[in-house]
Amino acid sequence: MSEPTYTKNGDYQIPDLSLTEQPQMSLGKYGRMRKNYLKEQRPVLWNRMLLSETLYPHLREINETANRRLEQLMPELMKQNGVTEELKASDPMKWTGLMNNLKAQAEETILTELVFS
Repeated sequence: MSEPTYTKNGDYQIPDLSLTEQPQMSLGKYGRMRKNYLKEQRPVLWNRMLLSETLYPHLREINETANRRLEQLMPELMKQNGVTEELKASDPMKWTGLMNNLKAQAEETILTELVFS
């Protein structure tokens, strides 16, 4: 590591700190939720990850993993609960209600496993 440099500001020596440029990629729903959780509930971890430049890669990975997990869980839950295309054709309101419940159940699992851990 190189020796840190300082800038004099009045009577104070301010360290010259800068972060490298991070690629601008939008965070998805779960990445933003993880970001808020870390910032509000785990500020020490938040600051350590921010200063070590691992925060945004971590948030992108959480978002991608959560989306993959949702895609994996939904068909399993649909099969377990008997949600089929026939049900969708015969009783669309019941199918919609069941799908909303299953998605909420899958998201609760994802939030517990990935976002708020």
